Amino acid sequence: MGIRVLLVEDETEIGDFVVRGLREEGFTVEWAADGDTGWHHLRTGAWDVVLLDWWLPGPDGLTLLRRLRQAGTATPVLMLTARDAVSDRVRGLDAGADDYLCKPFAFEELLARVRALARRPTGAADPILAHAGVRIDLATHRAERAGHRLDLTAKEEALLVFFLRHPNEVLGRTRIYEGVWDERYDGLSNTLEVHVMELRKKLETRGPRLIHTVRGRGYVFGEDPG
Repeated sequence: MGIRVLLVEDETEIGDFVVRGLREEGFTVEWAADGDTGWHHLRTGAWDVVLLDWWLPGPDGLTLLRRLRQAGTATPVLMLTARDAVSDRVRGLDAGADDYLCKPFAFEELLARVRALARRPTGAADPILAHAGVRIDLATHRAERAGHRLDLTAKEEALLVFFLRHPNEVLGRTRIYEGVWDERYDGLSNTLEVHVMELRKKLETRGPRLIHTVRGRGYVFGEDPG
């Protein structure tokens, strides 16, 4: 999976808009619609960026932000709010927010700010993954092999990220499917095989095969296991 984003937002229209847009860009997104659910996800999940609305049912965004910082968590937080007064921005930043975006906002600006926050060294994940001459920047979504850019779909990128996080490890189909598609594998779908085939084609335009099939066990990314 790529960059993990938690959205805590109670407005359905905004939530749908943000989740759909970020997922189309290849991000892994979880959405909480109230403060209590948001706090549960903040305590139990590992996030690269948090998008936090100020006004929420239950504990508000400012309360969640203070709790997060008091717990010693440095995950970048972007506050989303209709409160555009300078004093409100100062309160949010003083409470530990890394950035501030007023509603309504353009998705392109939100996307740019999320990517900028994900590149910060305080993020939960290393923004660069690399193995066997393949490299991907999780913040910019740029994938390369031997210095040549790879034109990947969002799902192909997520699959490559999963392989890069588990190099030279035999990965079963169920594990890959549930890790990349975030749903249970029914044992019948050929979705995984189709995406592996397409990703292989793109990788092999720049070098020898890296995704190997291990009969009866799954796939391995890296040197040919023989």
